[in-house]
Amino acid sequence: MKRLILLFFFITNVSAAQSFITESGNVNFLSKAPLSEFNGASDQLNGLIDLSQNLLDFYVDLNTLDTGIGLRDKHMRDNYLETEKYPFAEFTGKITPIPSLTIGTKSPVTAAGKFKIHGVEREIQVKGTLSKNAKGELELEAGFEVLLSDYKIPLPKLVFYELAENQEVSIKATLKPKK
Repeated sequence: MKRLILLFFFITNVSAAQSFITESGNVNFLSKAPLSEFNGASDQLNGLIDLSQNLLDFYVDLNTLDTGIGLRDKHMRDNYLETEKYPFAEFTGKITPIPSLTIGTKSPVTAAGKFKIHGVEREIQVKGTLSKNAKGELELEAGFEVLLSDYKIPLPKLVFYELAENQEVSIKATLKPKK
């Protein structure tokens, strides 16, 4: 019986050590239109990586995106992202291959899954790197592109060059072991 309890404790700890979370990751988008280039960012990316179940889930409240200009932020939220109706962007997927993580070594990974924004969900692939630091945390860096028309996000009609059709999205997060 003692062995069974020890085995259960060991399996539970290994499983818990395979699950990591963040509530303060960074997400950035870059809009490179012909006559205007700007960034938007949020430091409130929430995410989970569960290596034992090969599950990723990341989301950000779009109301936390900041471009540095309040009026532009308001127009982006109200007229294009429609954050009252669609407040979140989310990616859920699986990692291929699941890396064997060595402290300090960045492993290239690809996540395949569903990205949802503005009420539209599409299958995408996201390339990035995953590593483990000396504290046992995961460090994730990844990037992908979002074509606004794919998600039914309109471009401004009057000033067409203020917003690029293609947005470059990057994320960076440190994920702590889930307790």
